[in-house]
Amino acid sequence: MHKGIAVSPGVVVGVAFRVDSVFGTGDPQPLATPGLVPAELERFERAIATSMTELDAIVIKVGQQLGAAEAEIFKTHLQIVNDQAMQAKVRALVESKSLTALSALQIVLQGYAASFARIEQDYLRERLADLRDVFSRIGSHLTVQTTTVAPSLGHDPKEGEEPIILVATEILPSQAMSLGSLPIAGIVTEAGGGTSHAAILARSRGIPAVSGVVGITAEVRSGDTIIVDGREGVVLVRPTNDETSAYRKLQREFFDLKDRLVLNRDQPAVSADGAQIELLANINNVADAQAARKVGATGVGLFRTEYLFLSHPDVPDEEEQYQHYRQVIEDSPNRVVTIRTLDLGGDKTVAYLGRRNEANPFMGWRSIRLSFEHPRLFERQIRAILRAGRHGKVSMLFPMITTLEELRHVNQLVEESRRNLRREGVPFGDDVKTGVMIEVPAAAICIDAILRETDFISVGSNDLIQYLVAADRDNPKVAHLCDPLSPAIFRVLKMVFDACQRTGTPVTVCGEMAGQPRAVLTLFGLGLRRFSMSPAFVPTIKALLGSVTIAQAERFAHQVLQLKTNEEIRAYLTARLHEVSSALEVFDSS
Repeated sequence: MHKGIAVSPGVVVGVAFRVDSVFGTGDPQPLATPGLVPAELERFERAIATSMTELDAIVIKVGQQLGAAEAEIFKTHLQIVNDQAMQAKVRALVESKSLTALSALQIVLQGYAASFARIEQDYLRERLADLRDVFSRIGSHLTVQTTTVAPSLGHDPKEGEEPIILVATEILPSQAMSLGSLPIAGIVTEAGGGTSHAAILARSRGIPAVSGVVGITAEVRSGDTIIVDGREGVVLVRPTNDETSAYRKLQREFFDLKDRLVLNRDQPAVSADGAQIELLANINNVADAQAARKVGATGVGLFRTEYLFLSHPDVPDEEEQYQHYRQVIEDSPNRVVTIRTLDLGGDKTVAYLGRRNEANPFMGWRSIRLSFEHPRLFERQIRAILRAGRHGKVSMLFPMITTLEELRHVNQLVEESRRNLRREGVPFGDDVKTGVMIEVPAAAICIDAILRETDFISVGSNDLIQYLVAADRDNPKVAHLCDPLSPAIFRVLKMVFDACQRTGTPVTVCGEMAGQPRAVLTLFGLGLRRFSMSPAFVPTIKALLGSVTIAQAERFAHQVLQLKTNEEIRAYLTARLHEVSSALEVFDSS
């Protein structure tokens, strides 16, 4: 039994599939027969040629979109792809050991990584990131593209076969996008916490997940039976028959309840005493928008646009962004969508915006700060969102605003974009509202000043919590400090909600708190009426709020504000959740 961080509730028994952070299976894969070596070398040559063609086009496009300095990055990538020594090493491994080109490429990368680790100069060590980018690009062309899971996961699932549970060191943003369409039943990772990409992927799919399980990839082999308990943060590898039987019973109960709850999708979201509530969805792409509609969300409260950039082969231009946003809007519930501008940086990077060696990237060059440094890119995104605003009820949300000066600057950029579009005769949405994401404590403290110059507020509780407690939420050593059930976060949220109520400003919580039953009881009692969460949680939160009255929730919130410790709040809200709806306790991780 291994203990980790419970990041997505539920229980599943399945077959482990170990995934490497870049190339797929962690073990080198031999070819079926040595006679396939010539064909495999041809596949490698095609992957090299395709990568070079792509990079040639990217150099031109990035130069036009962002500038010559940014294009230089991809000229370096071209040199790496064309490196004859690298290519020779891959070919030699394929020929001498009859390995797949993908496995050979992985081994060569590991060799480079070991060499770079011995280099003292930070600048040269940072070039390893470029190598990884290039090798991933070549590797992507060696991977068979298919809509079925079998070739992607390396075997052919048969009828009645156990569900697949991914086990990985971590899941990168680009992987989160590509894994989104596969029938995965659970996720276990060594790195990351409650707001990692693995956690976001798991919650959007409504599947159990545990992160921060140190050493799990070394112990698990693909094909092992594995149990994931996303309520308690427990992972069992090669369990006994008794353990398997007990958890299978819990798994059936969990998924039966989930299936019953989805039946409430056509019912209005109201409290037990009839108060109207808005339940919105957090999405990354069109598939998530469609899922939000299926579960009964009334709109999209947070569309994370950075995943378009992370999964794009180069930099998406204005027209590409417009078409993508339009498609998302048209597939979203009631065509109600709040589109967040780029929130890149930290653990989400793209090569063409450069990399910096930062001691603490989550508190550095990221999000709106990065957008300000690339004004042409930012302007194109603003224009694309305004143009897409014609196709629904669209709002534009700016992340990580810290000061009133920043807010005034983005408001000015939006007005300039509107004037330019009008002058050019390009149709756009006249009624696109603009809002501020409250993630930085400084913005929460100065909320009264911010409310005078914005249309709405959206609270990003994930970042707000980690900045309040000065702890990296994805670092297993300190992730326990990023607890949403804490006196500090509830007091700050009360201050924000009260200010919004005084001014009549709409406010939404779009962080993970909005999908956690115990936290929701308190948020509702503090006056929140707009919640945005992973689509899979909408039926649960609708059922929960339908079981509580305003008076009950206000009493809960009042008591929570009197408590002094996280443990006291957790115990109190656990008892209240059991009192209101004990059946829903399974949907709240410990």
